[in-house]
Amino acid sequence: MKILVVGGGGREHAIASALSRNSETRIYSVMAKKNPGIARLAKKICVAKETDVARILAFAGETGVTHAFIGPEAPLEAGVVDRLSAAGVACVGPTKAAARIETDKAFCRDLMTHHHISGNPAYRVFHDMADAIAFVKDYDGDLAIKPIGLTGGKGVRIMGEQVDLAGAVDYIREINGAVVLEERLIGEEFTLQAFVDGAHLIPMPLVQDHKRAFDGDSGPNTGGMGSYTMPDHMLPFVSRKAHSAALSIMASVVAAMAKDGYPYKGILYGQFMNTADGPKVIEFNARFGDPEAMNVLTLLSSDLSDAVTGITEGTLSASKVTFEHAATVCKYLVPEGYPAAPRTGRPLEVGETGDAILYYANVEERDGRLFTLTSRTLAFVGKADTLAMAERIAEQAASAVRGSIHHRRDIGTQALLDRRIAHMKELQ
Repeated sequence: MKILVVGGGGREHAIASALSRNSETRIYSVMAKKNPGIARLAKKICVAKETDVARILAFAGETGVTHAFIGPEAPLEAGVVDRLSAAGVACVGPTKAAARIETDKAFCRDLMTHHHISGNPAYRVFHDMADAIAFVKDYDGDLAIKPIGLTGGKGVRIMGEQVDLAGAVDYIREINGAVVLEERLIGEEFTLQAFVDGAHLIPMPLVQDHKRAFDGDSGPNTGGMGSYTMPDHMLPFVSRKAHSAALSIMASVVAAMAKDGYPYKGILYGQFMNTADGPKVIEFNARFGDPEAMNVLTLLSSDLSDAVTGITEGTLSASKVTFEHAATVCKYLVPEGYPAAPRTGRPLEVGETGDAILYYANVEERDGRLFTLTSRTLAFVGKADTLAMAERIAEQAASAVRGSIHHRRDIGTQALLDRRIAHMKELQ
């Protein structure tokens, strides 16, 4: 198999790394900036904008790839799957129409409402700024303010947590009123990702991501500072009943999309809030999460190339997808000042990282040295029989990097997990 990986972040390095475990798979890459990890695995790379569909299509033709794995959301919105598929390249990733499950938050909510799918919070869609502001001012309670389009995981503002009423109004003005306003959900977040072939879903281990920049869930939202999984592939604050309900919601969404004429193929990412009334949908993403991909793909013990074939041919089989029963902890290193004002061009020195697995992200390599860019730089994943052991491995590696960077030290710690468990018990 000759497969094109589109994207150049830590998520895509994890995808390429998992594909490389099959010695007969040949990897090619299109990425906006050269990722040192992907470059070492690929037969050939093309440095180009990941939304430059014409260039991606040309590179696919030059290399003769048979399949493509689309990492980020932006090329999906740009229609890269539609163009590659028309050229005979089988794609892991939804068409532009199906990718609206992520790229258009109003589409997602309305789809669930139309098909009577559970898990939708109360919501209203606005395209007029004045109407949206009036609704917020009259609403009795807190709201989640979500721009309708893509925001790179950083666009949501939560009243009572990140902004007050005045801040909410200012934010709606900033985004010019194209917004979904939703009831604020209270609970604990979890991520359920699945391989999807248009009809069948194969779930992956549950993951919990950490969006806030600093320890203790403080600071601004980021693209994700790290994540963890448990050895049993569950989370201690998510019951089997809640897990089944979340998976049922995702299956219903896939069935609804097929019924409406845009079957979904690729990775479906469900971000849920586990509330006192069961799981509610925060959002769906049309691709792997970053960093969550690094957790689940580190655990994947079956051949990702087989999953690619199953997704693209509609022949997914649960018997051919397996994951190790181990814990993982992923910790991202980010430039000082991230996300508001990251310090770029600063050198990094990587010390002794032990047994941790390193995934390169938004980092530049010059003459054998690494330098920070504008976003998350390196991710270390610890894998072990217990969460505590996995956390120690990841923390030791992250702490061994010197430079103008920082990371969250509390991700994967028992103290943080205990707070999640206690919070869920209080709600229930």
